[in-house]
Amino acid sequence: MKKYDVIIIGAGPAGLTAAIYCARYKLDTIIIGKTAGGLAGGSYEVCNFPSHKKIKGIELMAKIIAHVKELGVKINQEEVKEINKNKEFEITTDKEKYSARKIIIATGSERRKLELKKEKEFTGKGVSYCATCDAAFYKDKVVGVLGGSDAALTSALLLTKFAKKVYIIYRKEKFCRAEPIWIEEVLENKKIKPIFDSTISELIGEKKLEGVKLNDGKELELDGLFIEIGNIPNTYLAEKLGVKLDCENIIVDKKQKTNVEGVFAAGDVTNNPLKQIITACGEGAVAANTIYKELTHDTSMPQ
Repeated sequence: MKKYDVIIIGAGPAGLTAAIYCARYKLDTIIIGKTAGGLAGGSYEVCNFPSHKKIKGIELMAKIIAHVKELGVKINQEEVKEINKNKEFEITTDKEKYSARKIIIATGSERRKLELKKEKEFTGKGVSYCATCDAAFYKDKVVGVLGGSDAALTSALLLTKFAKKVYIIYRKEKFCRAEPIWIEEVLENKKIKPIFDSTISELIGEKKLEGVKLNDGKELELDGLFIEIGNIPNTYLAEKLGVKLDCENIIVDKKQKTNVEGVFAAGDVTNNPLKQIITACGEGAVAANTIYKELTHDTSMPQ
């Protein structure tokens, strides 16, 4: 069983940044995560990350991943099945077993589902949770986006590059969660038609999605539906370790420590209020710095 100073669970912005700092602190570190880049890699455009006025999510994550690898940190694409704590942490994945003195949980979140009949059946057959992944399949077709967040609006804008018509179905009377700049672009785009005060009550189709029924009974013919109604933090592993949550998120202090000794958390899985790539990176850096101080008993703030 290979032993490490730090094992980072999750390969999104928080985990990757934590690895960069751990490597610079000369801590023996490995990242274990199912998807290198995390959900951030599926972002259409990132426009609020310093040094990049505008960059595709997949491009930004590729740059950060390259930085991590240049520092000699391995990124193993495996799924963690179990974590046990004795004197150290024993981590079992679908492929290997590992041991660590400290762990950082940076497992991020997963797309929230509608929980409607046929949703699972139609996933990949008209229902999608990633416009960046699937937009090109809908050239000259009619699609819908459910949601009113930044993710929903940027997904709609991306889809206009392929689809001939894009509906945005949103439960409120106007867009209020997204950044004003995205709202402005959406409202000015002639391919996009918002449908406010509406939700989806039923998915229509036999072998694939053919349309949706709205809460007012009206039916809308669609070739595709992109669901962007938020995310659910991946806290399963943390809960099994006895880590405390505030409803859905891992509770951390200003040093990214949880209530369980040796367990840190960073990124979208924590109770910090702003869920952005830049804040996830910051939390990863803080977690790594705290671990460095604890392992070396250093009270200074290394640069």
